[in-house]
Amino acid sequence: MTVARTPEELEPARRAVAIGTFDGVHLGHRRVLDAARAAGLRSTVVTFDPHPRIVLGQPVELLATLERRLELLEAAGIDDVLVLRFDDELRAMPAETFAEDVLRAIGAEVVAAGQGFRFGNRRAGDLDLLARLGFDVRAVPVVEGYSSSTVRALLHAGEVERAAAILGRPPEADGIVVHGEGRGRLLGFPTANLESIPNLLVPALGIYAGAVLGHRSAISVGTNPTYGGTERHVEAHLLDFDGDLYGQRLVVELWQRLRDEAAFASEGELIAAIERDVGATRLAVRPA
Repeated sequence: MTVARTPEELEPARRAVAIGTFDGVHLGHRRVLDAARAAGLRSTVVTFDPHPRIVLGQPVELLATLERRLELLEAAGIDDVLVLRFDDELRAMPAETFAEDVLRAIGAEVVAAGQGFRFGNRRAGDLDLLARLGFDVRAVPVVEGYSSSTVRALLHAGEVERAAAILGRPPEADGIVVHGEGRGRLLGFPTANLESIPNLLVPALGIYAGAVLGHRSAISVGTNPTYGGTERHVEAHLLDFDGDLYGQRLVVELWQRLRDEAAFASEGELIAAIERDVGATRLAVRPA
């Protein structure tokens, strides 16, 4: 899959374009992507980074980094992606200019987007405008409940299995492995600690069963309250794994929330709880 940052970087082609932010690339997004792919032209996604809401001063917790979004778009069978930097200049671009200087410039003939999609300065552009400009518009009906905001709400509640039903895969945490306090190794359960990423959603505090690098994993999303911690971390204990992961990027699948985070009176009680978590992780079933 080719990833371009400007229209000029894409080679000339007859294209079917799907437009959107596609945060999380959930099943609702997949319907838009499939509509573009079904046109029989070179399937191309036009997306934005950073998220437009962030530029507009509206905080948003992302379901996926740009790197992960691109991986998911490639897995969905997309041929090319144009990542446009969303800044004040793009925000102020008239809708007609966007249609000509971006869509027409990359060879778009078919344009697929969710019903209600708006673009351009003051969000003045819509799919009807694109149709009047001569594009073959494929409006994809919005499926109720299939939205990034719904997934965010479910993850804030720790309902990872319900979130997976919308995503079409388990929800994920993503990050580079960094050095932690080393307590997990001393307790007999070494963990990979993920560096926090600004604006990336972290699910509800608790202990989860999931997977990393194909290994079942017991995952803690929390503050280590037994040791008086206050900063939130994501750390994963990979079952039946022995290796050095420092500096490596990991995508952590969250399959099932096992329990709330808890402070224990002793390390013995903590070890016993982790042993139970590991046992439950061995029995967990991957959703979706």
